[in-house]
Amino acid sequence: MIGCHTGRFFQVTVAGGSYQEGLTAVVQGAPPAMSLSEQELYGDLLLRKPGTDELSSPRKEPDLPVIYTGLNAADTIENAGNKNLTNGTPISILIPNLDRHFIHIKQYQDTNRTPRPGHASWASFCKYGPCDDAIGAGIFSGRYTSTIVAAGCVAKKILKKFGINVFSYIREAAGVCCPDIDHKTIFDYTERYKQMRRDLDPFYQEIYIKGLVTMEMRFLEKMKVFAQIEQAIDDIRAKAPLISADEIRSKYGVHHVILSPDPEIAEAMLQACNKISRSGDSSGGVVEVVVTGVPVGLGEPVFDKLDAQLGQMLGIGAVKGLEIGAGFAVKDMTGIQSNDAMQAQQGQVQFMTNNAGGITGGLSSGQDIIVRLAVKPTPTIDKAQQTIDKYTLQNTQLAAITRRDPTIVSRIWPVAENYTAMVMLDNLIAWMGYEQLKARFA
Repeated sequence: MIGCHTGRFFQVTVAGGSYQEGLTAVVQGAPPAMSLSEQELYGDLLLRKPGTDELSSPRKEPDLPVIYTGLNAADTIENAGNKNLTNGTPISILIPNLDRHFIHIKQYQDTNRTPRPGHASWASFCKYGPCDDAIGAGIFSGRYTSTIVAAGCVAKKILKKFGINVFSYIREAAGVCCPDIDHKTIFDYTERYKQMRRDLDPFYQEIYIKGLVTMEMRFLEKMKVFAQIEQAIDDIRAKAPLISADEIRSKYGVHHVILSPDPEIAEAMLQACNKISRSGDSSGGVVEVVVTGVPVGLGEPVFDKLDAQLGQMLGIGAVKGLEIGAGFAVKDMTGIQSNDAMQAQQGQVQFMTNNAGGITGGLSSGQDIIVRLAVKPTPTIDKAQQTIDKYTLQNTQLAAITRRDPTIVSRIWPVAENYTAMVMLDNLIAWMGYEQLKARFA
């Protein structure tokens, strides 16, 4: 299988499947001497994982990462202080599947003759044949996006060193749309929301805060603990703090489920999603990603335009559309309405609008970059659907499926955020190299 690798200077290769032993992200291009911990990675992974709120499927994967390579196992000389710092070699991140029980595998075995409408199951069967990884959709499952979150977490940490922040939120869900809000307010809100999720996640608290797994432990020691965690998932989940939605809003100033920077709108989104879910159906929405602090000139002409590379996020499962800035709205504008007029103030270029979304000619303009992704409704629904038997090609019906996500938009935003970080870092490294070359001839 090809297609599981991306990047030029910040490279990421992913592998694994929904019901294989786990998933893996191999990251190349991270600098040496950077601190990196599994707790940091899990702080992002917990935002994407299933089973944490009423809009997630009941699968109980904790998505606990293990950094297998890329860090110094000990100080390189006595008292050097560089143990567990990156050493410039590829970083391998393992995410074992712990909620992988035969009862769930049997459910897929019983239904795998009948491809699920909206899924890749028919096309992947035609491509790979009877050995297609059809248990849980394999690498076509949304579980593979955990690898993107893990790799993108590394990228975000590097970008922050250069004053670049990447953040995202739910712009629209089940037809309810968030109004325009300034990016500083959105960034502050997303930071509070992420803190709330870490504080209330029982795995984060029990495993990392209490030191059940530490960076001092060897791989096999961690696996011994993981084997114990696999048997205690329900017990750990039961330790989640009992805190009401009102208490969360009072303490953190955020909605308890939906990451949208207006709590009232977020609640309306939740109610709209739940109304559709109660009918057995699912809903979609829009995720918006914002990048601030970007220097001018990231991106290359023609095939490697920055917006074209961000367009690769169409590779995220369930994403069916992508726009930069005003996006499809430009079709209803005139030139004077679409163009972002400029003026100079105290030696700095200022733009009057940002319809271009921070990218012109495939190059960053210095404005905030704005990307929106259209997320389709979850194809796995609690309704019978017309399909076929993929072996006999006879018409048949697929029974309703209850183990599902009512909507995917609430789990796509961390994937989009971290995927964007991967693209931005790859382009930042290229830009920095070009700036050094340019300076030699200035």
